[in-house]
Amino acid sequence: MSFRSLDSADGADWFLAATAGAASDAFATEIAARVPGQVHLDLVAAGSIPDPYDGANETQLAWIGRTDWRYRTVFDWHDDGHTRHDLVALGLDTAATIRLNGKLIASTANQHRTYRFDVRDSLVDGKNELVVEFRAPLDFADEQEQLLGARPHVNHHPFNAMRKMACDFGWDWGIDLSSSGIWKSIGIDSWSGVRISGVRPLVEVSALVGDLARGRLDARVSLEWADAASAADTEITVQVAGATATALASAGTTELGVVVDAGEVDLWWPRGYGAQPRYEVTVSAGDDGWSALVGFRSVEVDTSPDELGTPFTIVVNGRVVNIRGANWIPDDTFVTRVDPERYLSRVSDAVEANMNLLRVWGGGLYEHDDFYDICDELGVLVWQDFLFACAAYAEEEPMRGEVEAEAREQVARLSRHPSLVLWNGCNENIWGYLEWDWRRRLEGRTWGEGYYFDLLPSIVAELDPTRPYSPGSPFSFMRYAHPNDARHGTMHLWDVWNERDYTAYREHEPRFASEFGFQGPPAWTTLTGVVHDEPLDPYGEQMLVHQKADQGNVKLERGLGAHLPKWRDIDEWHFATQLNQARALAFGIEHFRSLYPRNTGQIVWQLNDSWPVISWAAVDFSGIRKPAWHALRRVYGDRLLTVQPHDGRAVLVAHNDRDEAWRGEVEVTRMTLDGDRLAAETHALELGARESARFPLGAEVLATTDATGEFVLVRAGDGVADALWYFSEDPELKLRSPADALAVDWSTGDDVARLTVTASSLVKDLVLQADRIAPGARVDSGLVTLAAGDSHTFLVTGTGGAELRGHDRFPTLCSVNDLIA
Repeated sequence: MSFRSLDSADGADWFLAATAGAASDAFATEIAARVPGQVHLDLVAAGSIPDPYDGANETQLAWIGRTDWRYRTVFDWHDDGHTRHDLVALGLDTAATIRLNGKLIASTANQHRTYRFDVRDSLVDGKNELVVEFRAPLDFADEQEQLLGARPHVNHHPFNAMRKMACDFGWDWGIDLSSSGIWKSIGIDSWSGVRISGVRPLVEVSALVGDLARGRLDARVSLEWADAASAADTEITVQVAGATATALASAGTTELGVVVDAGEVDLWWPRGYGAQPRYEVTVSAGDDGWSALVGFRSVEVDTSPDELGTPFTIVVNGRVVNIRGANWIPDDTFVTRVDPERYLSRVSDAVEANMNLLRVWGGGLYEHDDFYDICDELGVLVWQDFLFACAAYAEEEPMRGEVEAEAREQVARLSRHPSLVLWNGCNENIWGYLEWDWRRRLEGRTWGEGYYFDLLPSIVAELDPTRPYSPGSPFSFMRYAHPNDARHGTMHLWDVWNERDYTAYREHEPRFASEFGFQGPPAWTTLTGVVHDEPLDPYGEQMLVHQKADQGNVKLERGLGAHLPKWRDIDEWHFATQLNQARALAFGIEHFRSLYPRNTGQIVWQLNDSWPVISWAAVDFSGIRKPAWHALRRVYGDRLLTVQPHDGRAVLVAHNDRDEAWRGEVEVTRMTLDGDRLAAETHALELGARESARFPLGAEVLATTDATGEFVLVRAGDGVADALWYFSEDPELKLRSPADALAVDWSTGDDVARLTVTASSLVKDLVLQADRIAPGARVDSGLVTLAAGDSHTFLVTGTGGAELRGHDRFPTLCSVNDLIA
């Protein structure tokens, strides 16, 4: 067997030209192209268009999505004696027509599928020309909408009429570009005899005794023969963890069970619950072979009714996993630029923020195997949406056939990954049908119900019965319950961002919060690298190009409420709105975690960004961790202390999400802002593994005589973050200016700059915006609150020798004190 790659990296020369559309004449001359790649990136590389992310270029470049494009290459090919020669395209975005030496090979219309075509009769010895033509995605979507019938959707374009990444058409955080391209590898696969066309290595574990398990791997192996003569008596061999099984192949899929005795395999666990061992599975058939890594573990979701309603509890290897996670979107609108290094950076952002799950959201992609491999290795659970989001979808052909083929391929492809623990039918579509006026507008037309309740669960049951399935998020797992009912299943909470102060989170008691969030701007250099309004203003023209949410910056301003004062300049706006995002997320998550075990998980919206934008992300497009990330790291800690109002009084809640007991003492002190101790009490902690407890606070520590000059500090030490309780909002607090309250000292060495800060009075929420020192600078910590006498050292890397003087004050070193004093 041999594979002739036609990727640019392997020497193939590709060319791009426009063939139809408003600007086709101006771009009819071919330019160099890269494969895998996307039209916009080729045009940028040729100097034909500016950076689409910069300024207000988005609107200027809208014509690209209404233009047909042609990719063309010429390659040498010589018959090597194999029987079959297949053109393999791993990803075409999206409505494509493929011609080889002028002969029509196929037309495709699904970004989420791979394609294989027998082209042995179309190849010629010597020079061959391959042409892939793409219909303008916006025009094609409009045409398909006319064919299938208009159906409700969010945002501007009928993304729900074709199988393309929905957020490529723009979202309330996403740029509207609608690119085209050969977005994954392409080449000629030459082979004879038998080919392994697919392997689904499904694992089961039994006889759990501690971490000892008896493992079973059911390998579902599909073969394809080059011709009928080679189909006889093909033996398949499967090996894993020293065990072997063989069978003679039959038509369709052959199932081979491999049993691994107890003690020969170790269980794969989510991070924080154990190790992540993986074992190589090898499959051979004829001269072909296949191998991949698997992990042995079991997973289920408990939705058994209880006295409170319907829980949503993820159980791995028989143990309840309390979920601390984030929603994941494509990490670049130009998805071909997301390489393994970028995947590792983003997943590491999740791990270092104490997360244990990422939800791959339904308006994006089934990600590359690199993403799932990294999650396997790091123990990050993956909740995978099928790609349906915020829209009604036709269930008629040709849509239905595409959906079925796509789902079958992706379920089979991802089945080997131990990190994948849930298939989810859709994002908000069941909720939308019930509550967003869809029923009236649809007038009886299909909307996707058959996918979520019939087709998709049947495919999962057939191809991947080892994993649970949920019809949607949110979903209540009851036929007659509202899909977004706090008492049942999963819940999305968007009233806070859209309409209410973030303190309203305390009015919700979800069993599992699978979406909630609050916006904030990206890091300063990320923002000012693309926004060039003079002067910079929250409501400037380019600023609003980089704010996609409806009235987003108005909501940022309203969200400050009584919590923070109105800004006096753009630097204060930037810091105050970043800080308010962090506080809103922390406020909600601390409340949700205080409800444990009623609440068994939180998945914040969202971890990452797809371009430089004001959004809900905790990590911006440049990879800079916003204050929100530092807030998540604290409130997602394995051990959490938080003060919450319960039954009319403040209660200390301690949550221990470790396998080890938590024993120690917590000191609760009411003190003045300048550090005078006014009252104190001590609570003994005796929490078992994965337990939570409440401790009512005494009257003395809550009996403030000066609400604007006192606060309560809860401290346990041993690396557990402090908890704080205030009697007044920040604008009323008698905070001193940083010049009066904070001593600062820079030192350098070993390529690390250190800023040590020491407080003589309360300094709230210190943030060092390291990118203001140098664009590549990064800091290890943030959102640090210092009581009088406390010190903290920020570690900064990547300064490149930049001058540090002057970067020990606002706007580089920021705190609430800067906004108030």
